[in-house]
Amino acid sequence: MPRLCYALDLRDDAAAIAEYENWHRPGVVWPEIVASIRAAGIEDMEIFRTGNRLVMVVQVPDGYDAAGKQAADAADPRVQAWERLMDRYQQRLPWARPGEKWVPMRGIFSLVEAWAACDAAERGERR
Repeated sequence: MPRLCYALDLRDDAAAIAEYENWHRPGVVWPEIVASIRAAGIEDMEIFRTGNRLVMVVQVPDGYDAAGKQAADAADPRVQAWERLMDRYQQRLPWARPGEKWVPMRGIFSLVEAWAACDAAERGERR
């Protein structure tokens, strides 16, 4: 089951950050947004923050259609209204492509893979 990670910055303003966090509390985030996420097949989504940097971790099934989710969001007026609201708090990462909010992150370490390599080395296998 793939896990996707994305990064985004918030405006560096304590009051704005508090408002943004409030919008993401259970029962405050619009139900249509939660429904659109689930309708795309997304199994879990979490957003973490340090300072004004956000990291979103998304658990998706094999064969997840990110382009389909993006197209559905673009066609959904309620999702677009949410995006405009959230855009008041967000700022793009300097290396984001034009129009890109959440920038995909590339994994650079996996404990499972590192452990497997250690086990293989102990058995004298080469990777």
